[in-house]
Amino acid sequence: MKISTISIDLAKSVFQLMMFDEQHKVQQERRLSRAAFHQFIKNHPPCKVVMEACYSAHYWGRELQQLGYHVQLIPAQHVTPFVRGNKNDRNDSLAIFEASQRPFIRPVPVKTEYQQETLMLHSIRERLTKQRIELSNQTRGLLTDFGLVFNKGHKAFFEGLTLLLDTELSATKRFVIQQSLDDYKHLREQQAQIETQLKHFISESSAAQILLSLPGVGPIIASAVAASVDKAQAFKSAKDFAVWLGLTPKQSASGNRSMMGGISKRGDSYLRKQIIHGARTLLRRAEHKPDALNQWITNLRCRKHVNCVVVAIAHRLARLMWVLLSRNSLYQAQPAQAVCTKC
Repeated sequence: MKISTISIDLAKSVFQLMMFDEQHKVQQERRLSRAAFHQFIKNHPPCKVVMEACYSAHYWGRELQQLGYHVQLIPAQHVTPFVRGNKNDRNDSLAIFEASQRPFIRPVPVKTEYQQETLMLHSIRERLTKQRIELSNQTRGLLTDFGLVFNKGHKAFFEGLTLLLDTELSATKRFVIQQSLDDYKHLREQQAQIETQLKHFISESSAAQILLSLPGVGPIIASAVAASVDKAQAFKSAKDFAVWLGLTPKQSASGNRSMMGGISKRGDSYLRKQIIHGARTLLRRAEHKPDALNQWITNLRCRKHVNCVVVAIAHRLARLMWVLLSRNSLYQAQPAQAVCTKC
């Protein structure tokens, strides 16, 4: 019988395949090496292929699409509940197929190589940021034992180390401070190089340029969102996009009783963090700008705690992102309305 769907459990060297007909019955099962898998997909007639959106899935998705296959990537968290029995490759492949048949599970779009390269730069930048913080914290802690204390912030740390080298120090202290300063400079240079590459991506991405027109959105947020969701075509509404980012309240309901808690924190934690950082920047400048968005922020700040306001701004930014991407238009500030006088 004709094969309609192939479910593939990906791995580094061994691939588990299960082939189904139109009645969803298993027709064949194969366990192939990497080289044998390459040969198999080239010779097999194109059909629907379902895989878990995990390690190397986007690479294989692009390879299969070039050969004429219809590729569907299923989010990993939706595959796990369908695993029956012991955890093995065969059961994983079966679970991937069963999850792909659910009507309300949103598949992950296959990313282009350029998108993945941009996200790779973001991953490296995030690592460099953590290393800068670790270096700063360690050096501050070590020097505090000698009564050498700096103000908060990266700028104060860098200037403090530079000034210390002009004072009388023991050979060991001078060596440690010089090493820390050199490492810090090197990390900053690496970050600057990566940010230059991200700006190059923005200049070539229409989606990133649309996002950059939003207040509170800079090159880091614009490039990260554009590389992750492109034009947000995987989402049917602005609400779906905000829910995917984990910026909506977590609900606990039973019968007639319903409680809304903090945000769900689902989806991509890196994107959510960056958008919230952008929201904080927008909040600090809102009272000095007269347009409708900034007045809404100012009025909300009169009634709510600052953390609630930041999350609300991030949620609104996410919805605006989807609207602008779906309409393929730049952001235009709306005229202001009544100003809050209760602060």
